[in-house]
Amino acid sequence: MTKLKAFGTMLVVPLAAVLLFTTHRVHAQPSAQRIEIIAKRFEFSPGDITVKKGVPVTLVLTSRDVDHGLKFKDLNVAINVKRGQTKEVTFTPGNAGTFIGQCSVFCGSGHGAMKMTLHVT
Repeated sequence: MTKLKAFGTMLVVPLAAVLLFTTHRVHAQPSAQRIEIIAKRFEFSPGDITVKKGVPVTLVLTSRDVDHGLKFKDLNVAINVKRGQTKEVTFTPGNAGTFIGQCSVFCGSGHGAMKMTLHVT
């Protein structure tokens, strides 16, 4: 029985060492930067925002008057909101640069000029 215990110990100790050194460590993800945006004919407020590459961002879009949308085509981000409601979208920008977002729901004669700028540093 002693030889069996010794043999078992010889197996368990190396196995425990392998598990200890090969276990993946879980790193906490940074919490998303929350940015509240008000949409109304024919502007977004704020109209210019800055975020960091690789850090999650939650855009919270509220419409004050009619249905609106916000689309950053190059970032593959889009959100639509009905009049008087709030919607949000979370994404992580992977590339630095300046991106122009546009209202993606026709909202009247100034719709084409309804834009906002997103800087990713």
